[in-house]
Amino acid sequence: MEKRELHQKIYAKIEELPTLPVVLIKLLSLIDDPRSNATSVTELISRDPSLTAKLLKVANSAYYGFPTKISDLKHAVALMGFNMVKSLAVSIGIIKIFPRGKQSEYFSAPGLWLHSLLVATAIQELGRCFCPRDEDLNHLFVVGLLHDLGKLVFDQFFPELFTEVLEKANAGEHIKLHQVEREIIGIDHCEISAMLLTRWKFPPKIVQPIAWHHRQEVLTGDSQKDTVLLRIANIVAQELGLGKDGNAMANPLRPGDLENIGAGEEGLLAIKTSLQEKQGEIESFFAALG
Repeated sequence: MEKRELHQKIYAKIEELPTLPVVLIKLLSLIDDPRSNATSVTELISRDPSLTAKLLKVANSAYYGFPTKISDLKHAVALMGFNMVKSLAVSIGIIKIFPRGKQSEYFSAPGLWLHSLLVATAIQELGRCFCPRDEDLNHLFVVGLLHDLGKLVFDQFFPELFTEVLEKANAGEHIKLHQVEREIIGIDHCEISAMLLTRWKFPPKIVQPIAWHHRQEVLTGDSQKDTVLLRIANIVAQELGLGKDGNAMANPLRPGDLENIGAGEEGLLAIKTSLQEKQGEIESFFAALG
């Protein structure tokens, strides 16, 4: 199939997905808006009672470990910060859109979300350790949580081809999943994720790291470091093995990635240890999403 024809077919399938709720569309417009504030975010999210209830359930999970119960959005914003609440609400809203799909030996939607939650936690930890202290890093959570959306598109709309991809990638030949996707389907999950997020008008600082995290070329510009952070976070999550993302084994670190963020092997080991200790909290967060 010609790539142009493939893109048209995928766009047609993406059009079958539910449109984003109005609340999410407006929240996305606030992600890069310096004029947004706690009041505007709280008022907007409160218009969706279901999203509000889910967000409060997550905020009260062991993942955050607050000593007192968070009973309303104002309390959540005060404790977590309005940027984090904004990012969390967008992420929860996206998760609600996708069906759970079929379970398989190598992949499942719940398993992917669990893996992605670990990536989201890992990329935030990496950002806190290796990015300037005054930098807003809350978008990294969204990047980590949504980085594999394209796999859900494959699973829902191209199940037979995706099953073939999963079987070949897990046949003991040590082939990377995204490479098999390109070989069998003609496009990989990174590109599909970027197509979908662009259609939904996510800002470039979220789309670009997701689009580039498996590419051989080096991304330049504002999203270069975030792309490296995502690649490392994904590898860390794969090595820890929580969830089911379709890969037979973890991708290897690329030469220079640790140096690009100013990290060393000891720093990476400390992140892995921290994530292992948080496994119960991550599972609690995931349970709150159900």
